[in-house]
Amino acid sequence: MHVCITLRFEGTRYHGFQVQKNALSVCEVLQDALEKLYGTRPPVKGCSRTDSGVHALAYCVSYTQPKPIAPRKLPLAVNRFLPDDVRVVKAQQVPEDFHARYSAQSKEYLYRIHNSPVSDPFQNKLCWRISAPLDDGAMAKAAQYLVGTHDFAAFMSAGSDITDTVRTVYSARVWRENEDILFHVCADGYLYNMVRIFVGTLVEAGAGRMPPEQMKQIIESKDRAQAGDTAQAQGLFLYRVNYPENAFLTEET
Repeated sequence: MHVCITLRFEGTRYHGFQVQKNALSVCEVLQDALEKLYGTRPPVKGCSRTDSGVHALAYCVSYTQPKPIAPRKLPLAVNRFLPDDVRVVKAQQVPEDFHARYSAQSKEYLYRIHNSPVSDPFQNKLCWRISAPLDDGAMAKAAQYLVGTHDFAAFMSAGSDITDTVRTVYSARVWRENEDILFHVCADGYLYNMVRIFVGTLVEAGAGRMPPEQMKQIIESKDRAQAGDTAQAQGLFLYRVNYPENAFLTEET
C-alpha cells in the first residue's frame, strides 16, 4: 500500500529534512521510526528540501509500506518511535504513482517575525526577532509585487545549480498580530532560500530603507545583490502542500 503521511516538526535541532552524512535530519529519525515499525527501512520521498532550523506544520512524505497498516492507525503507530519534536498527524492512501514532491501543485510557507524590543522565551526558536519598529503596511504593499509569474533570480542564494528561475507566486500577504508580523506565500515552486530572501527584502521596506515600489525593480534586475539579506531560518514554516483533488484514495484520517 502506497501512503502519504503528513508531519509536523520543530526543526531547531535538525539539519533540514534530507538525510545528511554527518548531521541529524528529520528524514533520518523518520526512517529510524519506520524501521522499528516495519522491521525494514523503506525509502521515502519528501515534498521538499528544507534548510537547517526550518519548521513544518504540514510536511508530506510518500512511501510504499513494507506491510499494510491502515491509514487511520498509522499516525499513532509511527509516533511511538519518533522523538517529541516530530509527529505524524495524518496518513492517506495514494496511488502507486503518487510522489510527495512531484505530485504537488503548489506549496505554502509562513514566516514569523517577532517585532519587539524584548525577546519572548517561548518564541525564540520559532521566529526572527527584530527589535526596531517595522511598518507592516509598507511590507504588505511590497509583497504584492511578488504575485505573478516572474524570473525570481534576484531571490536565489548562490550555490544553486538551477537554471530555470521562473516561478509563479499565487499569493503573498503580510499582516500584524500584536507584536508579530507574519508573511504567507503560495507558489508553484521555490528557488534556494527564495522565501527567506523575500522576507529579508520585505524587512527593508518595513524599516523604511526602501520604498515598497522598489520590489518591482529588484525582480526585474534578476540581481541577487539588489535584494535584501536572507532572513533567519528559525522563522520559516512549511505551511501546506497542495495536491490535485484526485491525488488521494482515502479521506484524511
